[in-house]
Amino acid sequence: MSSAPAHRRSWLSEQDCDLDSFRALVERDTDLADHPHASSVERNVLVYDAGRLRGAGDRRAVQAELARALADGPGIVVFRGAFPDTAVVDRATAVFHALIAEQRASGATAGDHFAKPGANDRVWNALEKAALHDPETFADYYANDVLALVGEAWLGPGYQVTSQINVVNPGGAAQTVHRDYHLGFLTNEVAAAYPAHVHRLSPALTLQGAVAHCDMPLESGPTMYLPHSQRYEPGYLAWRLPAFQEYFEAHHVQLPLAKGDAVFFNPALFHAAGTNRSADIRRMANLLQVSSAFGRAMETVDREAVANAVFPVLLKRRAEGADDAWLDRVVAASAEGYPFPTNLDDDPPVDGLAPPSQADLVRRAVREEWTPDALRDELRAGAERRES
Repeated sequence: MSSAPAHRRSWLSEQDCDLDSFRALVERDTDLADHPHASSVERNVLVYDAGRLRGAGDRRAVQAELARALADGPGIVVFRGAFPDTAVVDRATAVFHALIAEQRASGATAGDHFAKPGANDRVWNALEKAALHDPETFADYYANDVLALVGEAWLGPGYQVTSQINVVNPGGAAQTVHRDYHLGFLTNEVAAAYPAHVHRLSPALTLQGAVAHCDMPLESGPTMYLPHSQRYEPGYLAWRLPAFQEYFEAHHVQLPLAKGDAVFFNPALFHAAGTNRSADIRRMANLLQVSSAFGRAMETVDREAVANAVFPVLLKRRAEGADDAWLDRVVAASAEGYPFPTNLDDDPPVDGLAPPSQADLVRRAVREEWTPDALRDELRAGAERRES
């Protein structure tokens, strides 16, 4: 097996973010000839006729092409007619409206990662909520073959689907440009602490998608994309920088979608929901995040119990003079260091894009010299917030 290219960096920083290098990657044309199963290229985005794909004889060849398009091509594919029976979409839309009405009646307001909270209608964990509300509609909807085709193409078998409903109401403002989960939900400081090979790996762990639940003309603000931007290695550190945000504003593309169309894209693609400038279109999309089967540990560990058991030792050693680095190493081996998955209705992001992790709580308890009972109560409350 050949060694890694000599020019690859081991660590990335904001200083590696060079706009000219970025432009050299994204200012290129998507060649339809490189993607024989695609029907067209629109504004540098590959467009597939879902009906034509259903008739393709070699499923593996189609999936290989989709994987190349997501990794090394424009990073985004649109499927026209992904749901050929739009009555199924309408049934799901009715379920989603019912969930929104229940949420409003409860007085809850769902936050948004990249837009002003309350401006639009967002339903977290719509997958579970829809299944419990109307399991028959759920089954007919998620039996969709395009979702399985592209999900397996990017992630292989065993993938997991999650769903959030996003309704951008007339006048709803655009999101800020961003990359997505995982690294896209971390601050630049935290993201830079992960080695460069993790930056290259992160996009292979998830696939982003959206199903149009109504016709989405350009004035309704369909998602803005920057084709080919997923290939920029330090992009998880670049998207917050003003020069890159300005470039996105000037060069992004948007495609109108019809009800039943679907779009899937590499989570590293620079993107953002657009402003709804229409007078009467409540732009509803079912946002799909499909996750790799491999994003989990081999063993089940009750880290809440481990943290509670170790906490008195941490307090004792700190009093004896142990430094923060020593304490942090023990916390890292004891408590859950990642805040996801969680229930974003009950455990919303705080001071950023993610809620505090179990490890964050333990570190705080050590600093502030909580009692073991106080930590035990807070860890239990946190665990309950993460339950669906």
